[in-house]
Amino acid sequence: MKRKLVLTGAFIGMLAIILGAFGAHLLKKYLSVDQLNTFEVGVRYQMYHALFLFFLSTQKDIAEKTLKAIYNLVVAGVILFSGSIYLVATKDYTLFYSKIIVFATPIGGFLLIIGWALLFFTILKRKS
Repeated sequence: MKRKLVLTGAFIGMLAIILGAFGAHLLKKYLSVDQLNTFEVGVRYQMYHALFLFFLSTQKDIAEKTLKAIYNLVVAGVILFSGSIYLVATKDYTLFYSKIIVFATPIGGFLLIIGWALLFFTILKRKS
């Protein structure tokens, strides 16, 4: 599981760098300032959660089942949260956009919150 956490964190982090550069260099010609700021929020949260996965991989006293649950919540959360933000920010140029996609953002955010909460309560219950 530790390897999976590190590899996924590295992949999500790499994509965040690529998308951030894409937004800063190519999209700034096409998107409004508000759209660029929105896109940047998706990149930022994606990177935060890549680092979160790295941090999670260093935790020794968390059960494998709990690690898997947090991992699944974070990966699904990043896909829904950041992915939907990217689509909303680029809706004028994206073939795939639907008003339904805006519901993915809060669902993804909620999954991320649950992942963090699960880590918090797992550590809180741990005997020091």
